[in-house]
Amino acid sequence: MEVSLEGVQVERDGRVLLDVPTLLLRGGRTTAILGPNGSGKTTLLRVIAGLDRPGTGRVRIGGLPAHASRVAYVFQEQVFLRRSVRDNLELGLRLRGLDPAERRVRMEEAARLLGITHLMVRRADRLSGGEGRRVSLARALCLRAPLVLLDEPLEGLDRPTYSRLLHELPQLLAAFDATRILVTHNPGEAVRLAEDLVVLVDGRVHASGEKRDVATNPRVPEVAEALGYFVVMRDGRRIAIPPDALRPGSGGEEFLMEVDEVVDLVASTEIAGRIGEVRVHVEVPAGSETPAQGDRIHLHADRFFELS
Repeated sequence: MEVSLEGVQVERDGRVLLDVPTLLLRGGRTTAILGPNGSGKTTLLRVIAGLDRPGTGRVRIGGLPAHASRVAYVFQEQVFLRRSVRDNLELGLRLRGLDPAERRVRMEEAARLLGITHLMVRRADRLSGGEGRRVSLARALCLRAPLVLLDEPLEGLDRPTYSRLLHELPQLLAAFDATRILVTHNPGEAVRLAEDLVVLVDGRVHASGEKRDVATNPRVPEVAEALGYFVVMRDGRRIAIPPDALRPGSGGEEFLMEVDEVVDLVASTEIAGRIGEVRVHVEVPAGSETPAQGDRIHLHADRFFELS
């Protein structure tokens, strides 16, 4: 089910939070809305969900107005009734008028797919962060809505839980026979979880399309920076360098950096400094000669993108 926005603008206290002349999100896919904090990502998600009404413009979901469409929304904050996981899963199904047999089938299926069968009798408000995320996803899955919206689904988790869910979430999202839209400020999450990317900065869409097309053709600094690339000037050109493409030594496109920080990461060493006005960091493999603070060293980029 595709989602389209036309002439959508949201203002609050005289400030434009969202200004989207046109945007089409393809149906049956996972799209990541990527951008820095305060870029309007959650506002865009809430407008699509029909929770916020834009001052101008319209949102269509499968050709219908947003408020007339069935949507499942997974909030960033884990909000549960102080009752069992089963009761929390069942509430939305009761509100939709499903009979007890259908409710049971849907809850059992969602619990199995999300791996929370053993949690069904637990108090939902006493779960760990990772358990709570799974329950939130199961609650949305139960609804079998054609559109699923997820607001920063991995935010606030401890590192082991984050790593586990980051790798499992693509398969979990595939369990939703739906269009899936998530927001994140983390480019690594966006690339791993989504098929399509929308880059949103200061309430405006600067790029949208298949993730490989967006990531390999950033075009403008706003997109490159949202993707986590270093944006530097070189011989009057503005270029974007993926962090993993910047390495110590000569070769390719070369730069000079003065080292202002050296961090021992045990398995490797990270050196940080500036290329012009841009702060960059590079890992030096274990066993390699490590520069000291104040040294001037050569770096090179084995791939980069020219920006307009």
